[in-house]
Amino acid sequence: MQESVKVMRVAAYCRVSTDHQDQANSLKSQQNYFHEYISKNPLWTLAEVYVDEGITGTSTKKRADFNRMITDAGKHQFDLIITKEISRFARNTLDSIFYTRKLKDLGIGVIFMNDNINTLDPDAELRLTIMSSIAQEESRKTSDRVKWGQKRRMEQGVVFGRSMLGYDVKDGHMSINEDGAKIVRLIFHKFVNEKKGTHVIARELMEEGFKSFNGMREWSNTVILRLLRNEKYVGDLKQKKTYTPCYLNHDKKYNNGEEEFVVIHDHHEPIISHELFNKAEQELSRRRPSKEQQTRHSNRYCFSGKIKCGFCGRTFVSRTKKRRDGSIYQSWRCYESASHGKCHLDPQGNTVGCDGRQLGNQNLLFVMSQVTQILPIDKESITTHLTNIVKTVMQMEHADANITKLQSHIDKTIDKKHRLIDLYLSHEISEPDFKMIHTKYENEIGMLEQKQGYINVAEENSEEAFTAISDFIHGVANGEIWDETFYRNILGKMVVFEKDRLDVYLNHVPDKLSYRIVDTPR
Repeated sequence: MQESVKVMRVAAYCRVSTDHQDQANSLKSQQNYFHEYISKNPLWTLAEVYVDEGITGTSTKKRADFNRMITDAGKHQFDLIITKEISRFARNTLDSIFYTRKLKDLGIGVIFMNDNINTLDPDAELRLTIMSSIAQEESRKTSDRVKWGQKRRMEQGVVFGRSMLGYDVKDGHMSINEDGAKIVRLIFHKFVNEKKGTHVIARELMEEGFKSFNGMREWSNTVILRLLRNEKYVGDLKQKKTYTPCYLNHDKKYNNGEEEFVVIHDHHEPIISHELFNKAEQELSRRRPSKEQQTRHSNRYCFSGKIKCGFCGRTFVSRTKKRRDGSIYQSWRCYESASHGKCHLDPQGNTVGCDGRQLGNQNLLFVMSQVTQILPIDKESITTHLTNIVKTVMQMEHADANITKLQSHIDKTIDKKHRLIDLYLSHEISEPDFKMIHTKYENEIGMLEQKQGYINVAEENSEEAFTAISDFIHGVANGEIWDETFYRNILGKMVVFEKDRLDVYLNHVPDKLSYRIVDTPR
């Protein structure tokens, strides 16, 4: 009886690192090659050819077909993988070992044709480690060569950035796009000459129908700020604003001085003058709050950035207004509503504005205090734990200044003073020596008694301080005392809907809490 021969289902993997036409041709050739190579083996049948095009080999994160191949392997859709070489499979040693082990555990081998390695062989992992390490080192050297070449070209004035508002970038050269340049000049004019803020400028550009660089009518203050700070508009070029710390994952980071910038002055035709740009920088500096003000502002409201509109999804912003009697009140309003009013069509036919309602700050404070009272936590246990920690810390502060030790020191110094008097009366020391040593002991006793007094006062005050802190912790935990930091940490977000409904989402609490606000105090 003839024994049946098992036919292996074979998958192939190929990759090129760029999407250039010559590489695309190479990829097509690789696919054809694998089809032909597998068909020549009577014990093999083609399962699928997995292809990644224009993607780096140093990381598998962004290689869609590679990851799909690994998923299909887990479903046992093939028995073997063939690929040309290790550098096509992965140039990262850890990835090579990790994935070949994973496949081997599934009973699937990988054949690296040019490297003559079959991962099912006993010595395959050792050979694979050596070869993939060589490939990884070659990748590092290639990365260094590319970075060196790019920097030399940057120093020669070649632009590596993309087109932007006011400039077209093509073949490494910048040229003015007059349609965009008009908007750039208008923004600088509004900011410097008309003294308008970035929020106002963004709103006016939308109202006047100007489109941003990406063709959208939506402008924001952050876009305006980036534009006002961009040195390219005065003809200067600053490159390497981002860099790649690791050649293995290619993740980019903002350059905060880790690498040297490449700066060329008067590189291209400017859109605005240095004088106007400098005035804008001075105005930005004048309006920029100090660190103290920034900290105070960022911690000013626990609701900042956390109230969302149930109509349009935009964030609520704080508004401070005066009543007729001169008193001040704070309220919160949807940014879209605050910027454009009620929902309506603008002159260009776009829907702007929002019908979301305004909410008084006092009502929101009341809601949060109610939320605290029904939190699903053991408040008594938490307050006891926190107050015990505070008490331990306060006791440690006074551990080195023990009142008993001080009194013992004082008593010993007084005893020395008495013996000094005996020595003087028995004429064993002279009068000048007596006076000098006696004064020294008096001063020492005085300082010790003064320190003792400070400790007595401190201990009395610490008891009062501990009581005050304990009361404060208990009050905050039970919603009786308002503390911005506490409430900001527990609040995830609020969503304001029609008919005054308010949904509250707390951090680490799965269920939402819904409230209905009856009246907004003013």
